[in-house]
Amino acid sequence: MRPLEGLLVLDFSIFLSGPSAALRLADLGARVIKVERPDGGDLCRQLYISELELDGESTLFHSINRNKESFAANLKDPLDLERAKQLVKQADVVIQNFRPGVMSRLGLDYESARAINPGIVYGEITGYGHEGPWVYKPGQDLLLQAISGLVWLNGDADRPPTPFGLAVVDLFTGAHLVQGILACLVRRGVSGKGGLVQVSLLESILDFQFEVLTTHLNDGGKLPRRSAINNAHAYLAAPYGIYQTTDGFLALAMGSIPVLGELLDCPPLLAFSDSATWFTQRDEIKAILVEHLKTQSTSHWLAILEPQDIWCADVLTWDRLLRHEGFKAIDMIQEVARDESVKLDTTRCPIRIDGELLKSAKGAPRIGEDTERIASEFAISG
Repeated sequence: MRPLEGLLVLDFSIFLSGPSAALRLADLGARVIKVERPDGGDLCRQLYISELELDGESTLFHSINRNKESFAANLKDPLDLERAKQLVKQADVVIQNFRPGVMSRLGLDYESARAINPGIVYGEITGYGHEGPWVYKPGQDLLLQAISGLVWLNGDADRPPTPFGLAVVDLFTGAHLVQGILACLVRRGVSGKGGLVQVSLLESILDFQFEVLTTHLNDGGKLPRRSAINNAHAYLAAPYGIYQTTDGFLALAMGSIPVLGELLDCPPLLAFSDSATWFTQRDEIKAILVEHLKTQSTSHWLAILEPQDIWCADVLTWDRLLRHEGFKAIDMIQEVARDESVKLDTTRCPIRIDGELLKSAKGAPRIGEDTERIASEFAISG
């Protein structure tokens, strides 16, 4: 039995942040019903990140909405809205990520939901919270990466601000929402009291940067200074970065520069015995490493460094990763299916409970495919 079995989650959310939170709750055993409009459903169904599609919809939608059911409802229609409210009355958790005011106008905001179901745990995601000049600004991942300053941590110093190649804001915000929902569910188990969990994309991506923002707040307001050579962290000293070899790349994390000089047979590095220089002369040290490491293969350097417990790694492409025994050992891939003809390979939940891998074969639903069954099961009239 999974930890959240017996809990009912209504997922009113769209795109990535809210659906990713609902997905994790489903992985942990909750029953998740996706409430979406009948004419097109969640807009993510048509949000393509490549030309690849499955059963007429984006693989992104399939991957982030697996293991859910779909209840079609036009929340602007009084009859459908009433049916949705009857579901809220019987749910444990509601998740929504519309702009501020939308759910209030529909009568499905937290206060309205609590009036229907006093024990409800209500999860809400906004872009920028409910106050300030950005409240109604689009809550889109790249925009949040830009506004939050995150893009000034990536790329080399002579490059423009560089975003992550992932929807990192959406996914961290979804994870934060799950944390808050689980905390409220624990409280409800103790006191019977539900609660309102509010997270925003802005607050989540700022929290993601807590380590370097804390430094900025306490070092006199210095701005991050990206390395001009192989930048991998704007605040860390040499040798931190990724270096080209004769046949690939080598990642080097924190370590002693003189020790590296000895192990790599690179005498110029021995001059940097003062650890302060690993910061102040970061690029000079990295330039030496760039020239030295490209003279041999990645495997050559790994054979020298790994036995000495130097923090280093090969830089794998996905095809090499998927073939590696280290990847195979964690059994990270699962197949999910909508039906016999609509199947998708995707990642599994990264959490293990009591040693169990949390896999589920149920694929993402078609729009409204479960509506009538759910209406019958929960005695929803109208």
